[in-house]
Amino acid sequence: MDNIPVITIDGPSGSGKGTLSQQLAKHLHWHFLDSGSLYRILALAAGQHLISFSDEQALANLAKTLAVEFLTQELGDTPRVLLDTQDVTHAIRTESCGNRASSIAVFQKVRQALLERQRAFKKPPGLVTDGRDMGTIIFPDAVLKIYLDASVEERAKRRHKQLLEKDIHTSFDVVKAQLIKRDQRDKTRSIAPLNPASDAIIMDTTGMTIETVFNKIIALTKKIPGV
Repeated sequence: MDNIPVITIDGPSGSGKGTLSQQLAKHLHWHFLDSGSLYRILALAAGQHLISFSDEQALANLAKTLAVEFLTQELGDTPRVLLDTQDVTHAIRTESCGNRASSIAVFQKVRQALLERQRAFKKPPGLVTDGRDMGTIIFPDAVLKIYLDASVEERAKRRHKQLLEKDIHTSFDVVKAQLIKRDQRDKTRSIAPLNPASDAIIMDTTGMTIETVFNKIIALTKKIPGV
């Protein structure tokens, strides 16, 4: 499987990596992995099974048995996510689920349990991944590593707009505060902290449209042999 190309797109919450990585996978006709969803799915399943979010071993055991399936949708649409055949696409996208996912992602046993599951998504003709440690930990041999970033103000505006479009009403200040708190936790955790890989191409998307960023990424993929 070493000859199967992988493109990783990492970055903090609200940087646009989810939309862009799926668009890229569609464009290249490659497989797609939303790694962050696995942690969200685990957080949701833990709640359903009444497992404490501080019980590292129980969470790791549950992670090994999750029956998860990703169903890619049309260009730009959020992939459908099935957990035990139940559609949990919207349930895992709540702010509370995201915050719980971030809190359990610090556990080494949980990350180890999900590591091989993530790597199993690497199949011909190629894979595009979206996450926080795809280029540093999960796929260090990726042919292209991109790290998307943006100012916290910009990211909070994007997330607030997304929530309102989903009829989830909360204030901009609350969203911004949650992003700052999550950034701090993700960047300072001892296990796989959020940082760009040493060979990643860092792109600040502040003030840029999705289309502009996408075209820049496409230009980078054209430099990869065989893509």
